[in-house]
Amino acid sequence: MTDDSSTTPQFRPDPPRRVVEIPGPSARRRSTPSDAPGKKLLVGREIKLSGEITACDTLVVEGTVEAQLKDSRVIEVARSGHFKGSADIDVAEIGGHFDGELIVRQRLLIESTGLVTGTIRYKELEIERGGRLSGDIQIISDDDEPSSGPSSNNG
Repeated sequence: MTDDSSTTPQFRPDPPRRVVEIPGPSARRRSTPSDAPGKKLLVGREIKLSGEITACDTLVVEGTVEAQLKDSRVIEVARSGHFKGSADIDVAEIGGHFDGELIVRQRLLIESTGLVTGTIRYKELEIERGGRLSGDIQIISDDDEPSSGPSSNNG
């Protein structure tokens, strides 16, 4: 028997490679309100819905909705979505088109593809480059918020 180890090439495993994510616009992934658990209504692409929507924690619009949204927390209008009507909610993320009366008690985000028109009231506003907002626009001040505690009038 001969020892072939001197003529056989030695293979060494490659050192482990590290993947490093560089933060930037394309790497940005925020958690969306629709990721939250709860009562969620999804109106898919090419679906049309009209009427009144109540007691929905999150409404995700990918199709077309013409409605009054009441007793709800979040509306998310996707790039393909169109909402026409009224909504009184906590958080709105608009990537498509919203037309009507919008009251946002916490944060309104208009994505780069979003268009919001009509009567808009908001507490916080974020508009990505390219996003559009037009109409009767006002900020909700702390004085405009309904008091959550008991009335101070003891009369």
